[in-house]
Amino acid sequence: MRIGLVIYGSLDMLSGGYLYDRQLVAALHGRGHTVDVYSVPWRNYARHLADNVDRRWLARLAAAPVDLWLQDELNHPSLFWVNRRLRAATRAPIVAIVHHLRCSEEHPAPLLRLYRRVERAYLATVDALLANSRTTLATVEALGIERPAHVAWPAADHLEPAATIDPASIAARALLGGPLRILFVGNVIPRKGLHLLIDALARTDAAWELSVVGQTAVDPGYARRVAAQARALGLLPRIRFLDRLDDAALADAYRSHHLLAVPSYEGFGIAYLEAQRFGLPVIALTTGAAREAIIDGQTGFLVSPGDAAAIARHIAHLDGDRTALAGMGMSARLGYKLHPTWAASMAGAAHWLESIPPRQ
Repeated sequence: MRIGLVIYGSLDMLSGGYLYDRQLVAALHGRGHTVDVYSVPWRNYARHLADNVDRRWLARLAAAPVDLWLQDELNHPSLFWVNRRLRAATRAPIVAIVHHLRCSEEHPAPLLRLYRRVERAYLATVDALLANSRTTLATVEALGIERPAHVAWPAADHLEPAATIDPASIAARALLGGPLRILFVGNVIPRKGLHLLIDALARTDAAWELSVVGQTAVDPGYARRVAAQARALGLLPRIRFLDRLDDAALADAYRSHHLLAVPSYEGFGIAYLEAQRFGLPVIALTTGAAREAIIDGQTGFLVSPGDAAAIARHIAHLDGDRTALAGMGMSARLGYKLHPTWAASMAGAAHWLESIPPRQ
């Protein structure tokens, strides 16, 4: 089967969504399928909307010799109208890979209305949905879109596949004393909630250190604001901004910290699973799909959006009770081991894609 994959930019870009797409492509290649990438450059939302009146973009897609279209839902502004004409030009079914909806994020009300309208219009043009979590699929269905669907969870065995950590090492890390070493993994953008974490850290008397792993160049203005926030609160000397790390260095960061805290809306949150692989409890939000990766009170804590006081309480609890920290770390590691691997998850997705018939 010849498959066309629609993305923005390059498949090698660094994010959980692009990692997911790469793993899916690898699984399809392994089953003998050809995957051709059709991309447009990253631009702002308005310019992506203008792709729908670009005749060259439509002509390129309409002439593509594909049996099935995979479209990363992130590309919805470039496709919501193009797809209507693409459907008239080909029998190839269109499958949306949905990581999370833009209209599920926090935005000013006028923009949120626009995003919801455009995403709903896009999703109405597809034939099937490949979702990264049950929560993500439910958000699509809440827009009134019901299509044949499959849920294929992300995994974390891509990160230093030979790496392991045993219960004794998890316990020793927790019990040896010193400040609670907290890790934040994610691009430094408003949605990831670093400002909320810094607010929480200012509220606790716990001994802590924070390492921020994530690109600051994605939203330089926000990165400057959170640095200024930390400086104004007198916290900056206890925070390290490490920018992005390669996989080996990221594995070392997980191995050397006690806790992952990323209070963000996530369609799944691969970092949550990566952290649990190394025995780190996770602090995340009750919204989004974090509850599909974290058992509240056992492998981490789920807090309401904006509740910095709750984050502060959990940090103080884990700092003050290192036995509880060790126990949660061991539970987190077990939770990771019970989760599907990339190979198993993507094999199921590929098998499902093979079952989708051509449109009549």
